[in-house]
Amino acid sequence: MSDAQLLAAHASGDARAFSELLGRHYDHLWQTARRTSYTPEDAADALQEALLNAHRTAATFRADAAVRSWLHRIVVNACLDRIRRNKARPTVPLPEDDQHEPSHPRDAMTDRETSMAIEDALFTLSPEQRAAVVAVDLEGYSVAEAAALLGIPEGTVKSRCARARHRLAQELSYLQAGRNQIDANEV
Repeated sequence: MSDAQLLAAHASGDARAFSELLGRHYDHLWQTARRTSYTPEDAADALQEALLNAHRTAATFRADAAVRSWLHRIVVNACLDRIRRNKARPTVPLPEDDQHEPSHPRDAMTDRETSMAIEDALFTLSPEQRAAVVAVDLEGYSVAEAAALLGIPEGTVKSRCARARHRLAQELSYLQAGRNQIDANEV
């Protein structure tokens, strides 16, 4: 069955249809929530809220977009809602005690530091800019697809991505400077 048929079957009362639909798209939706949220906990909570919302509102699906796009948009909106709520009630995370050592310290450590720097830089962006740049640059959606997913005009996606990329370039410029220094030392 297609995604749209599964969603229609769920809306008609098929108890297994929604579960099968989630099986197809859960990994993508989790990655979307994780990239849009500040913490894994917020991502998990937002994803749960989004899936409950999709489960309840399946009958309102108009089929003017793909089911995956519809689900993606619900997840992004849930993440943005959670970010707004958290601004009103900030929390301080507990320190993590379980640190794991990488198997190849130098390469793995450098890769992990770069990954953490990029993740930190993403969270210097506004939630709207982050959602746009994640959709286009990390998830590979076209500008038109991202606009449909986020419910905004294509020009807004382009401008948010441009501003986000400029900000990321500023935030991450020290990484390139460090690589240039390493290259110069190796010569």
